[in-house]
Amino acid sequence: MTAIITFIIVFGILVIVHEFGHYYAAKKSGILVREFSVGMGPKIVAYRKNHTTYTLRLLPLGGYVRMAGAQEDDSDIQPGTMASLVLNNQNKVTKIITSSKVYDANAVPVQISKSDLVDDLEIEGYENGDESVVKKYSVDHDATIVEEDGTEVQIAPRDVQLQSVSVWKRMITNFAGPFNNFILAVLAAILAAFMMNGVATNQLGHIEKNSIAQQAGLKVNDTILSVNGKSTGSWTALSTNIQNNPGKRVSLKVKSSDKVRTVKLTPKSVKSQGQSFGFIGIMPKRDSSIGAKIKYGFSYSWGTTVAVFHALGKMVSGGFNINQLSGPVGIYSMTSQVASQGLVNIILFTSMLSMNLGIVNLIPIPALDGGKILLNIVEAIRRKPIPEQYETVITLIGVGILVLLMIAVTWNDIQRFFIK
Repeated sequence: MTAIITFIIVFGILVIVHEFGHYYAAKKSGILVREFSVGMGPKIVAYRKNHTTYTLRLLPLGGYVRMAGAQEDDSDIQPGTMASLVLNNQNKVTKIITSSKVYDANAVPVQISKSDLVDDLEIEGYENGDESVVKKYSVDHDATIVEEDGTEVQIAPRDVQLQSVSVWKRMITNFAGPFNNFILAVLAAILAAFMMNGVATNQLGHIEKNSIAQQAGLKVNDTILSVNGKSTGSWTALSTNIQNNPGKRVSLKVKSSDKVRTVKLTPKSVKSQGQSFGFIGIMPKRDSSIGAKIKYGFSYSWGTTVAVFHALGKMVSGGFNINQLSGPVGIYSMTSQVASQGLVNIILFTSMLSMNLGIVNLIPIPALDGGKILLNIVEAIRRKPIPEQYETVITLIGVGILVLLMIAVTWNDIQRFFIK
């Protein structure tokens, strides 16, 4: 049960923080955010403020932001739909009720024959079942529509839609989600550092007896400056570079007192969860200063970034192993392990996942934020929008790729973690 609760909380925080980035940037850019949902599935409760409906939904897994004019946002009312129209003193429609769950005694029942809630802001239909006369209603710019599940959201006129703002504002809005994940990753790591008994440094505090490190001549208080020429200004950077070279000869630049020397060794290959990691038998010295703890937040996040790009590089170079990817099943399995290791490790795990989520979302695959940004860049270069039908096809292809990849990753996770 602890693992399930931890998974829900961690996953929820990651997605909500991500979506809040899109929400905030959209609001600042003048894009109407019709709904900000915490959770998925059936609505539990809703609250409207400043043209946005905030909903809490039944399934506590993530959430979403519904921006006016986005491809996933549907504002159309199909002809033949029965609706109840609430009119103001100027006979303008202020609320369109299409839900059978909501009743307003003052509303006018209408069978809608035609509607335009984007440009002309008009509704045509038969009032009170009288099909002999088609009546036309003007719709207020800030009118709302009550959808089938009872959620009341604002209509989406053209001037507040996503496509109505400049391409640069759309680009910022698309980038804001991953950017929020980067911020969360750093802040979570800093928080964890303040909860630790000092943070790990690239100075050695302990060397295991008969380990590869001891055999190579490394000593306590030595500082590892680089691995294969790559700077290791933190324990995270040091351990990552060692772990990424299992069974491979590496060159360490080591500082002892005032002298710098080169030490060459071969990390032992150790397997964990189907992957091989380098191990040389060292432990870090810890620093309890405030500056070190703040620095740790950035260095830990940078170490995660390096690890993610290392994995992505392997995918491109042909050394891809599907075990390097994890879907919800794999993340749950890892969460169940971390949940038993204490709050600090849970927070660090959240930091690592947040950085992963931010980076992966910037991969230029249609349907991901990176794909949307790529389309924004193409539009900026062309100085005109990409035709909607082309953008839709490109997005559908991206969705198809992601679905297939998710199926493959999920099945692989089930085999790795649950089928012995």
